[in-house]
Amino acid sequence: MVACYHSHMATTRKTLSGEWMIRLKLEPLDEGGYVATSPDLQGLVAQGATIAETMEIARDVARKIVESCLAHGDPLPLPKRRRPRSMEAVVPVTVVA
Repeated sequence: MVACYHSHMATTRKTLSGEWMIRLKLEPLDEGGYVATSPDLQGLVAQGATIAETMEIARDVARKIVESCLAHGDPLPLPKRRRPRSMEAVVPVTVVA
């Protein structure tokens, strides 16, 4: 079961339309691949072979968490609709010589 936080922030389907910005924390795994969690959506955990795959899975998990909360009448956190002004990212670059 997925627990949604901020119980005092009840929302409806109408207010959820559009794009949400959520923070992801990506960490490499010792056995290879990556895991993503989010401080914005409790319960979000995604694992993939690459950063791109992990982020794609994380987006799907986030959508499913929101849909589950809506289906069960659970409250959701307030969406962060503003785009960040700047962003820093580290991306792997594979070079084959």
